[in-house]
Amino acid sequence: MHVLVSGASVAGPVLAYWLTRYGFDVTVVERAPALRKTGGHSVDLFRPAMDISERMGVLPQVQKLATGTDRMVIHRRGHAKPVRLDLTKVFRAASDRHVEIMRDDLSEIYHDATKDDVEYVFGDSITAVGDDGEVRFERGTPRRFDLVVGADGLHSNVRRLVFGPEKDFSAFIGAYLAVLTLPAGLNPAGEYAAHVEAGRVAGFYRAAHMHDARAVFLFRSERELDYHYRDVPRQKELLRQRFEGMHPDVDRWLAELDGTPAFYFDSITQLRMDTWSRGRVTLVGDAGYCPGPAVGGSTSLAVVGAYVLAGELAEAGGEHTRAYPAYERAMAKAVRDSRAFALGAAKTLVPGSASGVWGLVQGARLISALPAGVTRALAKLNTKGVRLHDSIEVRDYAAG
Repeated sequence: MHVLVSGASVAGPVLAYWLTRYGFDVTVVERAPALRKTGGHSVDLFRPAMDISERMGVLPQVQKLATGTDRMVIHRRGHAKPVRLDLTKVFRAASDRHVEIMRDDLSEIYHDATKDDVEYVFGDSITAVGDDGEVRFERGTPRRFDLVVGADGLHSNVRRLVFGPEKDFSAFIGAYLAVLTLPAGLNPAGEYAAHVEAGRVAGFYRAAHMHDARAVFLFRSERELDYHYRDVPRQKELLRQRFEGMHPDVDRWLAELDGTPAFYFDSITQLRMDTWSRGRVTLVGDAGYCPGPAVGGSTSLAVVGAYVLAGELAEAGGEHTRAYPAYERAMAKAVRDSRAFALGAAKTLVPGSASGVWGLVQGARLISALPAGVTRALAKLNTKGVRLHDSIEVRDYAAG
């Protein structure tokens, strides 16, 4: 059985790994001409995704390329003394098994684990999917596949072709995220320096193994902004409007905008679909159920979703009419809970008022002051809060 997967970031290669292990023949098509190896933001893998990575044999590589960011320094306007937060306590409270890693590094690790067994086609994209399995491409000749999976992110091309325009399924949750690549600068590796004001947060960090750094910008907006998601000059203009004058450090980061080798800007948007499957096509990861970039554990959820989809297809012998509904049932609670968590996280990470900033700072002080065992014990009482992503239960599909 031949499966076509669109997208070679995270969910696509993980799905390809497990499908080939179960005996499927897999082709992965990726619009980009090669793996993206510059830019990108750090992402989190929680216990279920870490367990899956271990079963794939790539956990040592994942741990080796962890960012090593273990402390945060919070600066506020009008306060000369910053607040320091021990991030290791936050991570231990949130997860029994966690790693923060750059998205591009993670994508490369998963790709390398599959490249010898999977056909990768870079620099091409799907233009049509027929009911009979015929797929047309932008550059390549038409081919026929038994199943097609969209693993191509929030702005999924497969979802648009099969289910309709993105606006029919997206829900803006009131904030924007931007990331740009900068020279390493003077900040030490392992430290995240953040400037926080009501409605906006700007931060800077450098992973231990990296020779460049990242500046991260989060800001609130009551309405969706007027721009196209591929109009980079307009995105940079919007970012400058929101952050110029916030702090001299932030102005220095913004001064690198026109020369940065990599830039990302997007709304923090949830996808809400009644079903992720239609005919022989289904969606996985952000393409089907993005809870919100940077706030909903979407990368870890994508790894779990890819593993579950492959397992259900294996157990159903490739019969998608049984496998797809089973996959959606298995993922429904995790997706629903991640959406709810993301709504709260967006409000907490980008406080909307001075009192919200005060609460964020006091929370950081409390976490740093309490013994790690106490914060961890308290967190374990709330499986829908910070322990949500660790609490997702995943079946063992080894029998497939």
